[in-house]
This record gives sequence, structure tokens and C-alpha cells, in this order.
Amino acid sequence: MNAPGAPAPTLTRTLGTFQLWGIAVGLVISGEYFGWSYGWASAGTLGFLVSSAFVALMYATFIFSFTELTTAIPHAGGPFEYSRRAFGPIGGVVAGLATLIEFLFAPPAIALAIGAYMHVQYAWLEPRWVAVGAYGVFMALNIAGMRIAASVELVVTLVAIFELLVFMGVVAPGFSLQAFLRGGWAGRDTFSIASIGGIVAALPFAIWFFLAIEGVAMAAEEVHDPKRSIPRAYIGGIITLLVLAAGVMVFAGGVGDWTQLANINDPLPQAMKRVVGADSGWLHMLLWLGLFGLVASFHGIIIGYSRQMFALARAGYLPHVLARIHPRFHTPHVAILAGGVVGLAAVFSDGLVHIAGQTLTATIVTMSVFGAIVMYIISMASLFRLRRSQPDLPRPFRAPGYPWVPGFALACAVICLLTMVYYNPQVALWFGLMMAAGLGAYLLVRGTGETTSGAH
Repeated sequence: MNAPGAPAPTLTRTLGTFQLWGIAVGLVISGEYFGWSYGWASAGTLGFLVSSAFVALMYATFIFSFTELTTAIPHAGGPFEYSRRAFGPIGGVVAGLATLIEFLFAPPAIALAIGAYMHVQYAWLEPRWVAVGAYGVFMALNIAGMRIAASVELVVTLVAIFELLVFMGVVAPGFSLQAFLRGGWAGRDTFSIASIGGIVAALPFAIWFFLAIEGVAMAAEEVHDPKRSIPRAYIGGIITLLVLAAGVMVFAGGVGDWTQLANINDPLPQAMKRVVGADSGWLHMLLWLGLFGLVASFHGIIIGYSRQMFALARAGYLPHVLARIHPRFHTPHVAILAGGVVGLAAVFSDGLVHIAGQTLTATIVTMSVFGAIVMYIISMASLFRLRRSQPDLPRPFRAPGYPWVPGFALACAVICLLTMVYYNPQVALWFGLMMAAGLGAYLLVRGTGETTSGAH
């Protein structure tokens, strides 16, 4: 706990609108490079288009609604703080734990994908050790200061966007609509009732296209002008990601047998290889610059998980050591390192852990999505609750179409959660056990460390 009368630790405001947009897109952009193609395995190309369209609509309505919360309560805890204000300490714990699971499980999946990309380029490199190196480099950059971290994030995000556009342009001559449509309904050429199951089962991988954009909320305490910058970053970010996701999915699926891309960590290089050959300079450029997309999300999500851990610890929900601020760089360095330990444990479980026959990457993608969906549900519930309980709370941005737009986002999230539990019961069980363990630990020590949250 803080010493009596001592101010709660706070973060320094250093971010502008363009940097915040870079974080919004960078948090997510690795989802355009890998992970999503696992959805093809169950839904097919056309079925996955349906899954993705549904999820895109959910995210668009969610972001317009979530922006109201982020601008009204610009706090490093993000969803944790919204839910704590709306539903009290228990609501804060549930939202905080769900957000932590989302942001702690996403980085090891991305780190393994970075390793897979490097292994394609240099076969002697062991993907897991590349992942370890990635954690070391980007935890150090995050500790070095938010201004440096945000500048690096913006640069790598811009390069990653450029590379996705290059990918689409290079593979366009090899695109075949017939190839994209072949077996497009879960292995069938025509839609049937059986296709619906595949479409629903693919929802977690469609969510991966957009997962973690809400992480901008965790940087809100470090924005110069959150009332102006946050709405612009969110709206610009979701539009950017919608365009990129549609282009990547369609072009990759139309260059040969898409089923061979459905269960691998590097679908874009493999798709490009079919068009330009294994020795093409274009392919080598994609492999190198494609790393920027993975790095952007990896780096950005470290920002997200560390701020969530910092905010929970500052409020007394986690050990207070996690709320320590580096005396020189003014960053939550202990939280950054603690999240890295969790991620590296997951990385070294690769090949050892299989749940319901899934690869480790597919499993931790699904686990991360479970955390996100629970957080979306409680965040939208918090919006409705705060509209009633705190009607005078200043809201620089108000959710358009209230209550229908946030209500639609809430309903979509509930549908996603129920279908994910049905199709992923073992992962759902592990997720539930982790949530229960975290909530139980809080209840055991309740009242021993909770403080008021920091800056508002």
C-alpha cells in the first residue's frame, strides 16, 4: 500500500493524437498477419467472411460506445476503472482480471509468430528463443519511457501498414475468385445448415482481427488531450483495420488452395510464395517487413498489460510492488517485467500443452479472446449503469444512437461468449478457473490493500 497520506503513483502525459492512433492500430495489426487464418479451418473462406462481418459490426458499435467511457474516465485502468465505478470493487476485479487475461495471453502468441517468421528466413533459428529475444528487447523499450515506446510503435505501425498494402499489390495478379470460392462454406461449395456451425466456431479468429484496440484506454492517462485525441484515434483506428482485414483475407484466400494456409502461423508469406516463388525479393521483403506488424502489436500490448497491472496494483487489487514507477523513466517497470514472466512461461509451453487438440497458438488466441469478450460485456454494462448512476459525469464524447448502439454491441458480445463456450468448452473451463482463482484471491484479502484509484 501507499504510505498514509502519500499520493498514488501517476503516469506522465506525453501522447498526441497521431501517436495514439499508432497505438490503436499497432495493438491490433498483427492480427492481419497471422492467427485469423485458423478461422478458415472451421468456416471456409466464405463462412469466415460472414464471421468477420458480424465481428466487424460488433467492434464498430463497441468502439463508438467504449469511447464515451474512455473520454469520461481517462484512467490507466481502463475497463477496470469503468466497472469499479459502475459496480463497485467486485465489478472492478472481474473487468480487471478479464482484461489481464486478454493482454497477457496475446503477447506469447505474437512472440511465437515472430519466431515462426524468423525461422522461415533462417531455418537454424529456434522460434522460442526468438520469442525470448523479442520479450527482452520490447520490455526494455517500454521501460525506457512512453515517449520512446510510442514513437517506436508509430514507426513500426506505419511500416506494417505499408507492407500489407504491398502484399495485396504483389499477390493481386495471382488472385483467382474461383480459388477463393472453392469449398468456401466449411469445405463445401454451397451454403448449408451445417455451415452455420463453422461460422460460429470461427468467431474467436475473426475477433483476432480487431482484438486489443480497446487497449488505447490503458494509455489514456498518458494523453495530453484525451477528450480530443481518444475519439479520433479510436475511429481512425477501426476504419484502418477494417480496410486492411478485408484486403488481406480476400487476397490471401484467392492464390491457390487456401486450406493449406488454415493452420499455420505465417499465412501471408506462404500465400505470396505461390505467386512470386520462394527466391523472390518480394517474399524476402515481406518476411522482414512483415515482422513490423507483429512487433507493433507485441510492443503495443506490452503497453496495455503493464498499465492494467499497474492500475490494479495502485488500487490495491494486486501486490503493490506492481505499481512501482521507475524513478528515471516514469514507467511501470515492475508490471512490465511481471507480464513478461507470464508470457515466457506460455512460450516455453509450446509443444507441451494441447487443449482440445488445438495448437498452443490457437489455444492462447482463444483464451485471449475469452478475456476480451467478458471485458466487452462488463464495459457495455458499465456504460448503461453509469448513465443512470452518474448522469452528471462529464462526457466529452457520447455514444451515438444510445441505447441501441451500445445495446447492439452488448448483445453481440454475449452471443460471442455463449457460442465460444459451446465450441471451446475446455478453454472456457480454464478461463473460468483463472477468473475464479483471481476473484477468490481478492476476496481472501479484501480490505487489506484497496485504495482509491490514482489520477482521473
